[in-house]
Amino acid sequence: MARGDLTDTQWAVLEPLLPKGKKPGRPPIWTRRQLVDGIRWRTRTGTPWRDVPERYGPWGRVYDLFRRWQRNGTWRRIFTELQAQADAKDLITWDINVDSTVCRAHQRPLPSNGAGRGHK
Repeated sequence: MARGDLTDTQWAVLEPLLPKGKKPGRPPIWTRRQLVDGIRWRTRTGTPWRDVPERYGPWGRVYDLFRRWQRNGTWRRIFTELQAQADAKDLITWDINVDSTVCRAHQRPLPSNGAGRGHK
């Protein structure tokens, strides 16, 4: 396991949320865990897909899984479920934060007679 890869505990939480495979036949060469760690590696580093290390599987396979799950809503569903689990355990604080470091105000139009410009 490389630095930044999912721990066994994290994988135990994530694995049940993943779509079930539909293809019968020979087992895959690359495990889903390797491919997901490859997706996470690429997302974390921001490098091109072709630079995903080989230990995660072929970069094309990693990319295909990422895009397929992006298109069919799998990532959104996983995020929503993990968020709900964390909320149920009170691990999320739902505070509202208003940042007022920039307050824009509209300037009031000045009267045409010059009043308000220091003129009397």
